[in-house]
Amino acid sequence: MLQLSYIRENKQDVIDRLRIKNFDGTAIIEQVMQLDAKRRSTQTELDALLNEANQLSKQIGELFKSGKKAEAEDLKNKSQSLKEVSRKLEESLGAVEQEQNKLLLQVPNLPHADVPGGRTPAENELVFQHGSLPKLYADAKPHWELTSRYDIIDFELGVKLTGAGFPVYKGKGARLQRALINFFLDNATAAGYIEIQPPSMVNEASGFGTGQLPDKEGQMYHVGVDNLYLIPTAEVPITNIYRDVILKREQLPIKNCGYSNCFRREAGSYGKDVRGLNRLHQFDKVEIVQIADPERSYEILVEMREYVAGLLKKLELPFRILKLCGGDMSFASALTYDLEVYSAAQEKWLEVSSVSNFESFQSNRLKLRFKGADGKSHLAHTLNGSALAFPRVVAALIENNQSSEGIRIPQALIPYTGFDLIN
Repeated sequence: MLQLSYIRENKQDVIDRLRIKNFDGTAIIEQVMQLDAKRRSTQTELDALLNEANQLSKQIGELFKSGKKAEAEDLKNKSQSLKEVSRKLEESLGAVEQEQNKLLLQVPNLPHADVPGGRTPAENELVFQHGSLPKLYADAKPHWELTSRYDIIDFELGVKLTGAGFPVYKGKGARLQRALINFFLDNATAAGYIEIQPPSMVNEASGFGTGQLPDKEGQMYHVGVDNLYLIPTAEVPITNIYRDVILKREQLPIKNCGYSNCFRREAGSYGKDVRGLNRLHQFDKVEIVQIADPERSYEILVEMREYVAGLLKKLELPFRILKLCGGDMSFASALTYDLEVYSAAQEKWLEVSSVSNFESFQSNRLKLRFKGADGKSHLAHTLNGSALAFPRVVAALIENNQSSEGIRIPQALIPYTGFDLIN
């Protein structure tokens, strides 16, 4: 959530920057400012009344002590009238603040100055590309046919047990999943990330804190009886560890990683682009999260991006890094890099990681602060990235490494799988 003080001092800049995200904030920002003026005016009036009531209280006490009961009673009546007016002002103030916050929740984070303009993924900016594109043998197949041939992932069984988008991993497919979990976590801990094993469900406050709630697109699974939400990523519970926390500057950056199942409804996703592992309702992912000093957060964003790129190099996958344009960015992000691997059998690039800096957008909701050198509390910056999301990584590994003998396992994974070929 944007800070009111920033909007107040930079109103036109806020409106102009929101246009990069293709969000016309003119009307809503104007409403926020009008409510802000009303809120501040009401608060000033309320403060004056409360101050007057305090003064009256002291006078009443002194009058009673000096035996001037009648005068004291008159002032008590006046004090009661002031309390009634104050109560109404407090109600009015609460209503204004509620309306203002409701509007602020509809305003996305401001894009960083480096975010390119654009409306669609086609307008994302290519930053870097690594590796040559694989040349497959004549009988090469897409991963959904290979997984059936080698009986390692069963999509139809998943439909039977749950529904579409919930595959069942079997035999070497299940072992490959477990290998990737350990491989990604071992790499993260070696890079200085502290491993967290988070819950798979969060409460409403946690969903609100990282910006998933209010859920505008209906992407979260809701457990209605207990009012809990299945997590879309480990980012949500891990970042919320620091909700309502004041850190010391020396503690920053805080680096956490965590493996979790991820659950997304993926409402409105249909067609050939969602076939097989391309888009699932439940999948595995290792997430990296950092809580950072604002002065270093963009340096850290690049470090996180390069760390994820290093994982893809170890997996011997050709990949590219894209800087997302305004129209392709998430609601909460200030700057996002996507990393995509090339799927040889599908002849397309598949997103496997988003690495984002949210600046203070999440921490303002979370009330996540740190004590600065000036002794004052400041909002920290939050960052996260997929390191990595499994399904499309697995799809590319299977497709790019297929041969007439079977599916080759990259060298870095063999100590984790215990086998070098799926056949």
